[in-house]
This record gives sequence, structure tokens and C-alpha cells, in this order.
Amino acid sequence: KKKKKVIKDPLNSNGDPHTGAPEKKVELRKKVTLLRGISIIIGTIIGAGIFISPKGILKNSGSVGMSLVVWIACGILSLFGALSYAELGTCIKKSGGHYTYILEAFGPQVAFVRLWVDMIAIRPAGLAVIALAFGRYILEPIFMPCGVPEIAIKLATTIGITMVMYLNSMSVSWTARIQIFLTFSKLLAIAIIIVPGLYQLFKGETKNFENAFEVNTVDLSGLPLAFYSGMYAYAGWFYLNFVTEEVENPERTMPLAICISMVIVMICYTMTNVAYYTVMSAEELLASDAVAVTFAEKLMGNFSVAVPVFVALSCFGSMNGCLFAISRMFYVASREGQLPEVLSMIHIRRHTPLPAVIVLYPITLLILFLGDIYSLLNFMSFLRWLFIGVAVVGLIYLRYTRPDMPRPFKVPIFIPVVFSFTCFFMVFLSLYSDPINTGIGFAISLTGIPAYFIFIHFERKPKWFQKLSDSVNRSLQIILEVVPTEH
Repeated sequence: KKKKKVIKDPLNSNGDPHTGAPEKKVELRKKVTLLRGISIIIGTIIGAGIFISPKGILKNSGSVGMSLVVWIACGILSLFGALSYAELGTCIKKSGGHYTYILEAFGPQVAFVRLWVDMIAIRPAGLAVIALAFGRYILEPIFMPCGVPEIAIKLATTIGITMVMYLNSMSVSWTARIQIFLTFSKLLAIAIIIVPGLYQLFKGETKNFENAFEVNTVDLSGLPLAFYSGMYAYAGWFYLNFVTEEVENPERTMPLAICISMVIVMICYTMTNVAYYTVMSAEELLASDAVAVTFAEKLMGNFSVAVPVFVALSCFGSMNGCLFAISRMFYVASREGQLPEVLSMIHIRRHTPLPAVIVLYPITLLILFLGDIYSLLNFMSFLRWLFIGVAVVGLIYLRYTRPDMPRPFKVPIFIPVVFSFTCFFMVFLSLYSDPINTGIGFAISLTGIPAYFIFIHFERKPKWFQKLSDSVNRSLQIILEVVPTEH
């Protein structure tokens, strides 16, 4: 009976390289610098949301002034979460994000349930949604002024996903370079909106801001839902924590990258909304299908054709950053012995975790062509907050159970407390506002428990199962040209 060995620390490895292996050690190199770190976070947070639908917040908060307050408040709350993650990332120097922190604090069972839900639902659905937005907006200028046919969108989406997968499989450096380029093009698109908007504001276009805080329109019962939309718009600050092992000098780089990115995103989001309100009234903004396009048509005339292209580039950047980060989570989970061994192998020459990158490809395409993505996201969005909340509670828990752990970056205890409270409040809210979908989501996540016992807990797997998995592992290793990282 062969027991699978669990590799504890991937970084302090002094083992002899096996004979016949290439001269250089095969491992993930530390290639994420401060600029690349910032571009991963900003590039993944700013997807299509700010260009298409900043209206969820306005609709639920009831007035222009209140909606700006919600944008700023969500930014500050997300900064709290990001700071908590900066502490977790500097004291637990392993890649893998939420998964790793839950594993360290609460053990393998809870971590596996998180991983299971991520693998079968959250990640493929999330990737498919961003990719669909990419497909729609890249084709929009071609089909203007008609609508884009659904099948064309799905084909463009598939091409987009395939390109991102290929890029991530080929080179870590190029993935990071393209991410920096895409992040700058996003910030350029936002500048193209903010600058004319502020110019209008200084010219005296303030009619939409008069009585911005009308009390009679503020709907208190809608505020939590406005917060939900806002927190969703900022989600993505945790992606750098998925690649901790590849960050240069993480004690300094991680907190810095996280803080700089969050401040930039907060300013961008708030100023973009101010710019929208200088040109559109609240009613026009709610009526618009794609707010940035409406804005550009009003101010720039024909230039508005360029907006969908920028939005598509922005979505591509989100897909790229997302996949780069998530593949590292599968890589780490496989190294911990919770996923098939082949997923923790690395390409001999390219030094990318190739199997971990492409494992999502078939599931994502299946969901894209067969599944109902939006209902899946409804099931899953609350689970995401649940697990992030659990990870941050893990930080508080580790403060008491392992007080002697080295913590190069330490946040005041009220920050994780406030943030985890926010997360659980949002979970409670979705239970209250949409009990059926939330219940289905819970049911999907509970399937992780039997899966844990079947695939991991039982040591004595049948002989044929062992043989089959070994031969599949070997074949994949040969086809993909990947080897285990040497320890």
C-alpha cells in the first residue's frame, strides 16, 4: 500500500535533483514584483462591473449621495479584508489563498469543502461570466447597431478562455507582462471617463448633485443589498494571496501591493461614479444597459465605439489575473494531497503549473454551453463570503492558538473582527432575501463532505483504483511534459 507523501515546505528544499532532470531546479520561480502584484490585484478587481452596472448600488440606496457613500464604505470595508489578508499572507508564506488559511487554522476537512465548491462551481461559473462579458463586448462594435447573436458570443467567449489558458500555460513572465499592459489600459479607460466628467463638473454641471441626500428616497431595507453589490464590485483583493510563494520579498511586497491597489481602486470607482452623475441623472443611469457606452455617446459622439473594446480588454485582464491566481490554489491543494498528484507538477521547460491551469478548461466550457450561469452565481456568491469570513476568523483564531507565530505585518484586532462580521452579515442577508437559492448553494457545498471521505479519508482504496489513478497520472505526465517539483 503506497501512502502518498505530503510535502510540507516547498521553499526550503535542499534535496538532490534526480538524475536526468534538467540542470536548473524545476519549481515556480519568484517572478511577481511589486508592480506585477499591483497589476494582478487591480487588474482582477476592475472587471466589467464599473462600466456596465454601477446601478445595483444606486437602485438599492435610493439617492445619488447615498450611493457614493456606499461606494466609499464598501471600499473601506474591503480594505479591512485586504489588510487582514496581508497579515495572513506574511505569516503563512504558502500560496493558495483562502484554501491555505482555512487549512492552517481549521484543518483539512473544512479546507477540502472550500476546495470542492470552488472546483465544481464557483470558479468555473465566475470565469464563464467574465468571459461572456468579454465575448459580448468584443463583438459589439462589429454588430452595431444590432444585437449580437448568442452563438457568436459563446464562440468569442470560448476563444477568449482558450487564449487565457494558453497564455497562462506558456509563461509566467508573459502572463504578468500582459496583465500589466491590461491594467494600464483599464486605468486609461477609467481616466477617459473621469477627466471629461470632472471637466463638466468644474464647468458647473452640478444639477444632478443638488439635494443628493434626499431623505425621503433613501430606502433603509435596500441598503444591505446595495452593500452586497458594492462588496461584489470590490471583490478580488485576495488574489495576490494565491501566489504568495512567487512574490519577491513577500513581507514587504504583499502589504504594499494590497494597500496601493485598494486605494487606487477606491478612487477610480468613486470618481467614475461622480463622472457618470455629471452627465446622467439617476433615472438615466438606471435605464441604461451599459452605462459607460451611454456616457460616451453623450459626451464624445462617435468615439463611443471604442468603449466596448476597452470593456472587453478589461474583462480579458480579469480572466487572466483570475486564472493565474486560481491555478495556484489547485497546485497547492494537490501538493497537500487533496487533489490528484498531476496537478502539482510543473512543466519542465516553461516552469508553469500547466495541469493546474488547464484543469478548469473542460468544466468552464461545460458550464458555458450547458449550465445556467447566473443562477449558479446566485447559489455561490454567498458561499464565497462565508469562506472569506471563515478565513478571517482563522486569523483571529491563530492569534490565540499560535501567539508565537512570526507576524511581520500585524493589523489591529478590530479590523478582522469588523470584516468577518460584515461577511457573516452578508451571508445572513442572502439567506433572508433569497432563501431558496442560498439553500441550494448550501446543499451543493455539503456534497463536499462525502467527497472528502471517499477520495481522501479512506486509506485503503481498492487496488484497481490505485492502479488506474497511477497510470492516468503517468500518462498525463508524459503528454503534458510535467514533473513533480523537486524536494
